[in-house]
Amino acid sequence: MAAAALLLVAALVALGSGHGGEAFDPNPLQDFCVADATSKVRVNGLSCKDPAAVVSDDFFAGADKLRDEVSERYGFSALTVQIPGLNTQGQRYARVDLAPGAIFPPHYHPRAAETALVLEGSVYFGFVSSYPDNKLFSKVLHKGDVFAVPQGLMHFLYNNGTAPATLYASLSSQNPGLVLLADALFAGALPDDLLAKTLLTDKHTVDNIRANFRPS
Repeated sequence: MAAAALLLVAALVALGSGHGGEAFDPNPLQDFCVADATSKVRVNGLSCKDPAAVVSDDFFAGADKLRDEVSERYGFSALTVQIPGLNTQGQRYARVDLAPGAIFPPHYHPRAAETALVLEGSVYFGFVSSYPDNKLFSKVLHKGDVFAVPQGLMHFLYNNGTAPATLYASLSSQNPGLVLLADALFAGALPDDLLAKTLLTDKHTVDNIRANFRPS
């Protein structure tokens, strides 16, 4: 009986400490599955390129070209680093640039933890723990510093210096997701009265803020 109970406890601990298929990208079933950009098939990741057609360049990418996302509202630009050979590997990389005074506003990645290296300049970085503590962990980071954000926690970047800042970010999912909190609240279809009650204000104030998020 004691041995059976011990076995049950060990099984429960293993289940509790394992990554689990719900929270993390599945493990790859082969050495690599280079993304086939020409395929119209969509699976959990992209379809695999014929291994016989894989070349060295499938595992390299430049991160010094034009950005694929530029925010005039917040002043940051972001470039997803496209490396076909990372398909199904459970990783995503991005370069982020912030002009002086720019922010990457409070946001979170529902499916990924994040680490980032400051390549140039300095940034004020922070993340907030979950409710009810809502504790802020923050620090000014300089060139060569690395920060880490646990999965799903709200975080931000603020270039409060006088020089441009550049970071290289690594996320622990091929599809980490991105939720910008202000945009989710004010650029979407949430009712004004709901937002007013949520933010402990009035509908007029909500409408004034929402006007900043309407397409120009």
